Amino acid sequence: MNQRFSRRSRRSFLRWMAGSAVAAGAGWPLVGGASTGREPQRKPIPSSGEKIPVIGMGTWITFNVPQEPDALAVRTRILEAFFRRGGGMIDSSPMYGRAEAVVGHGLRELEYPEGVFSATKIWTRSTATGRDQHAESRDLWGVDTLDLQQVHNLQNWEAHLDTLRERRAAGELRYIGVTTSHGRRHDELERILRREDLDFVQLTYNIQDREVEERLLPLARERGVAVIANRPFRRKALINQLEGYPLPKWAATIECENWPQFLLKFIVSHPGVTCAIPATSVVEHMEENMGALYGPMPDAGMRSRMVAYVQDL
Repeated sequence: MNQRFSRRSRRSFLRWMAGSAVAAGAGWPLVGGASTGREPQRKPIPSSGEKIPVIGMGTWITFNVPQEPDALAVRTRILEAFFRRGGGMIDSSPMYGRAEAVVGHGLRELEYPEGVFSATKIWTRSTATGRDQHAESRDLWGVDTLDLQQVHNLQNWEAHLDTLRERRAAGELRYIGVTTSHGRRHDELERILRREDLDFVQLTYNIQDREVEERLLPLARERGVAVIANRPFRRKALINQLEGYPLPKWAATIECENWPQFLLKFIVSHPGVTCAIPATSVVEHMEENMGALYGPMPDAGMRSRMVAYVQDL
């Protein structure tokens, strides 16, 4: 984290310089960090002790946009809001179409803000193609060293983990992990957690999808593995379900002003969860999400109360 992003060819360096001028002309802040004057909530990565902000961002669908000025400008503003409010981890994948390229574009526009934590994936059944994807991701992000490289949805995970350990030893990445999504393949994930030496695991966890509380989250804590929670809003389904109802008055005690903050604080307050990665294509929604990075977190009693309130609606 916080390493300089220096992997630039002459051509990409010139694009970066041009992007910096555009950003400065637009009046965007070019320095990362929270704008609130308060420290964001952070949790340690067990394998190193390094602390990262508990609210990150995903890029599936939302950053897979054409190379058109308006679409790119919106995503750059989303990234600006994310870093201004204290964000760190950005999660992407070759599976997500142009998302990695769009993230790289935005980072150049913002002069690679301090604090960015680059997390991406290998997504292929081919071991050789996995090596190519790793190299391409570094180029698209514009980095010498990726912070986190994950095997996406466990595809060819044994061979890819061997590759990632080689690349880590070569200094091309700092942490390795595996991912699942949609609440699938939990039995296989449990076997991998018990067997492999990992830094991160990514899985689905939200206020309605809580199966991982039984075995996977306790096991990750026992094994010293950081957990990234994906699908925190079930791709807007939870927001759509809840937005017609009022927040409970007691949500103010944990400084929740809206449903996204309520849902995110529930996730990241679990002792086994390190970071949640909501995605959005709307700047105002990013501002809402990042509010969950500040203020008190619910304790066990409050978390039970949150579940019961949502279940009763």
